[in-house]
Amino acid sequence: MMRPSTSLPRVFLCVEPVDFRKSIDGLSMIVQEQLSLDPFEPTLYCFVNRRADKIKILGWERNGFCLWYKRLEKQRFHWPTNVDGDVLTLDGRQLNWLLDGVGVCQDGWS
Repeated sequence: MMRPSTSLPRVFLCVEPVDFRKSIDGLSMIVQEQLSLDPFEPTLYCFVNRRADKIKILGWERNGFCLWYKRLEKQRFHWPTNVDGDVLTLDGRQLNWLLDGVGVCQDGWS
């Protein structure tokens, strides 16, 4: 099983759902233009679709982009809502909690 490392110091979640027809180029443009972040930084950028049953994680690794994709069959990701701004910052441990079904809220974890 492939999972993001729990020791990652910083992970960015794009709060608003994105069009999942976008792949590496489209998602890196969202990181750069909408989130005002650098897609070439050694961190992860996470995106969810409108139904919150799919997640894509984009990351730069030495010489190229990696794209990680997960689709839930019966559940939904507990994606944060009512967050100030376009991006929420987590660490690797919190990202893995989100992937395991733990909800994120503005004041902490539910």
